[in-house]
Order: sequence, then C-alpha cells, then structure tokens
Amino acid sequence: MRSYEILSGVKVTNDRCLILDDGPTAVFGDLHLGYESALEEEGMYIPRMNTDSIRDAINGILSEYEPKRVVLLGDIKHDFKRSRREAREEVKRIIGMLMEASEVIVIKGNHDNFLQNILSDMGLMAVDYVNMAGFRMEHGHADSGARPVIIGHEHPSVRIPGAMSGGMKMHCFVHQKEDGVIVLPPFSPFSSGNDLVLDGKCIMAPALSNSNYPEADIYGVSEVGIMKLGKLKDVMDISI
Repeated sequence: MRSYEILSGVKVTNDRCLILDDGPTAVFGDLHLGYESALEEEGMYIPRMNTDSIRDAINGILSEYEPKRVVLLGDIKHDFKRSRREAREEVKRIIGMLMEASEVIVIKGNHDNFLQNILSDMGLMAVDYVNMAGFRMEHGHADSGARPVIIGHEHPSVRIPGAMSGGMKMHCFVHQKEDGVIVLPPFSPFSSGNDLVLDGKCIMAPALSNSNYPEADIYGVSEVGIMKLGKLKDVMDISI
C-alpha cells in the first residue's frame, strides 16, 4: 500500500510526504540539504548522496501526484550557520526544480538561519507558518497552539522488536486525531529517527508532547509500503 487516507482528503504516503486533495498539495518534512558539507567541516567525509536521493524522490512525487502546490515544513538546510557555496547550490537546485513544477511555500525551521539569503535570489520569502486546507502548517520546534496542525521537526521513528533479531527501526507518520496533530517523518534519507516512547521527555516537538501522544496512530514508512501500526502505546507489543 503506497498511501493511506488518515482523514478525508489527507493521505500519508510511502514517499515520505503528505498529500492533500486541495490543490493537490504535497507537504514535505525536513530535507536537511547540505548534510554532507556540514559533516566535511567536522572532518567526516561521506559520498554526496543526500541531495541526489532527494532530487530523485521529489521527481517521482511530482510525476505521480502532480501537485499544484508544495509546502516545505522547515529545516531545508542542515547546518545552523551560513552555508558554504556547495550547500547553497544544493538548496537552489532542489527548490528551483520544485518551482518549475508547482507553487512553492517555504516554512522556516530552527536549522534555517540564513536561509532567506539563499531564497531572496529566487524570489521567495520563508514564512513561520501557513494556514491551508483547514490546517496550520509550521515547522514544529515551537507550538503556536493552533489546531489542527501539521508539523515536522520531530523526525519520528519507532522500533519494532524482533523475536529472532534486533528488530527494525522505521521512520513514521504520527497522527493524534483527537488533539489535531499530524507529524511528518524527515524527507532526508540520512536523517536519524527520534524513537518515540511513552516518555514525554523524549519527544522534541511541543505540539506532540502536549497531546495525548500514547493514543496517536503510527504509520510506518517501509520498503513494502505504508504500515498501519496502531497506537503508539501498543507498538511495543508488535513483534517481527
């Protein structure tokens, strides 16, 4: 199953994006472009795969869903400081590709210091939030209190225990329907997940920690498709 409708007109997808029928609109969580450049400044060198992987995944999404509008939920950049030239070019390349296909709305995340310096050359303005299709969309490092809300920031993941192995870890979508909170997984394949457990101190996004998160529905992103895992409080009872 490639997608699952969690509310009328709202689908979570195995492509790590949320699709709203309004538009349609594609909503992406944390991209963290410039990840490799940031690691190189710390003396760690890895193949430059993040941007290419994101580009290929976005091309697939644009082709399949044909969104008229794209919302980026913040943390477009990985580093907090002024980006090196290579990282700036990565941001321009990805956002430029999106602008060729759709309207682009950029929401500023806590990593996005100096992002506006890059966007100004492209005629875009980063905003703190946008209200659309009945939702407040914001990054998630701060909680505006508006509901229902769609956020990123958390990098949510869950661990599924295994009887004969160490189990597996997967990024996931989180939906606390009663409290009106939807959390997207990071779009960057290199972003580590923050394992969700029944301890509010481990949850980073205030909107999620302030909700009845043990009752949130969890939708795992896996190679075989979206996996409806049930409530967060019951995930640890699942075994593979």
